[in-house]
Amino acid sequence: MRWAEITIKTTEEASDAICEMLAQVGADGIASQDPMEFRNTIDNDPLSYCDDGTIESYGEDVVIKAYFAEKDDGVIRMGAKSEEFANPDGVGMIYGSLTDKELPTSEAMDFIKSRIASIGEFLDVGKGFEGFRYVDDEDWANNWKKYYEEFKLSDRIVICPSWEEGDAELEKDAVKVILDPGSAFGTGTHETTSMCAEILDRVIKPDTTVLDLGTGSGILAIIASKLGAKSVDAVDIDSMAVKVAEENCAINECTNIECYTGELKSVKHAPYDLIVANIIADVIAEIACDIPSDLADDGIFVCSGIINNKKERVIEALKAAGMEIIAEQSKNDWMAYIAKRK
Repeated sequence: MRWAEITIKTTEEASDAICEMLAQVGADGIASQDPMEFRNTIDNDPLSYCDDGTIESYGEDVVIKAYFAEKDDGVIRMGAKSEEFANPDGVGMIYGSLTDKELPTSEAMDFIKSRIASIGEFLDVGKGFEGFRYVDDEDWANNWKKYYEEFKLSDRIVICPSWEEGDAELEKDAVKVILDPGSAFGTGTHETTSMCAEILDRVIKPDTTVLDLGTGSGILAIIASKLGAKSVDAVDIDSMAVKVAEENCAINECTNIECYTGELKSVKHAPYDLIVANIIADVIAEIACDIPSDLADDGIFVCSGIINNKKERVIEALKAAGMEIIAEQSKNDWMAYIAKRK
């Protein structure tokens, strides 16, 4: 067996959607490098420095690397195994269902190109698919890890991969989250996640019960736990993501988080004081009508992953569900909202 390393160059606004698509079609590892994050770090930290030409060398594109296992007979398994989902019929509601399918490598690449083109119908995907190369079996797992380094997600929340020792100065007086993204969606590097983290930092109290819907790597569930939440349910339709979330919760010693595969209708401990959903606008709009029944009387709903040109759909869906927006936050082209029942 060997590994196909795919390179995609895209825009910041499309990077999350493409990463989610790659996870849905069965990528065994996904890494995203956003040059804007590096520039923002330099701009916001007067003590940072780098060699001449370093910033320019990063270019303008978000570079996504995805890894797929190619079997000895030259085929790649595309899509998740059907047993990895609570509801296989609902898999890929945005990008189309795909489970238990094997394709020759060339056809698999064409399939991924077509999925990127589909995303391009509603987001600017930039240059898109750049090609692929083969990576030796023993090297692939470490290749994508080089894209993840310790960074500050908010003023006091620090994300650190488990394979790094961490920066003691950066972590001073910080809430430290050790995160291994694995092949699950959500490494904490995107504006949508940082906005959610900032909101959680403001609203979490010791008696807060939390539902992290679409938990991905478990990052927001872990942050909620470390900020002092009473209990957290971390739920995802993808059991592969749930497995990664469980591993990350264990690494962070967050014993008050329960990770399980499911959807909003299958949550175990409703009503919740806080429901957070960092997914995408179309899904948020679709589930909005079911949120109020799972909220406690004074509960709040935090939603993010909303690109500007989709925000009106989310706003209207929240209103139709009998909710009112009590606060909003924006970063670049992305929005996050806090809503409660009227």
